[in-house]
Amino acid sequence: MHQLGQILTDRGSKYAVSGLAVTDRAAVDAALKDLKRTKSYAKATHNTWAVLLSEGGPLKGDDGETGAGMIIVRMLEREALFDHLIVVTRWYGGKHLGGDRFRHVQTCVRAYLDDVITR
Repeated sequence: MHQLGQILTDRGSKYAVSGLAVTDRAAVDAALKDLKRTKSYAKATHNTWAVLLSEGGPLKGDDGETGAGMIIVRMLEREALFDHLIVVTRWYGGKHLGGDRFRHVQTCVRAYLDDVITR
C-alpha cells in the first residue's frame, strides 16, 4: 500500500492518506485489513475509503464520517481513476471540525492523486 502519511492537522485532528490498485471487493477488504495491521491506523477514529471498480462500479465506506466516502468517489470519477482504492484516515483531536472535515478529505485525496498521477 502506498502511504503518504500525515497530510494535515486541524484543531488536533490529524489526516493521512493511503491507496493501492485493486480489482475487486475482496482486494479492498484485504487492503483495509492490511492497513489496520499498523497499530496507529487500527486506532484511528475513521478510515474512510472509496474505489471505482471497472467491474462493479463505485464502492465506499464512511467509517463513521458520513458523506466522506462519496467525496472520494466523486474525485475518482473526475480523474477517471478506476481500480484504485484511496483511504483517508483521521485521528480525532477532540474538537468538531464541521464542514472543514470534508475539505480536509479533499485535500488528502488531491495530494494522493497528485502523487500517483505524477509517478
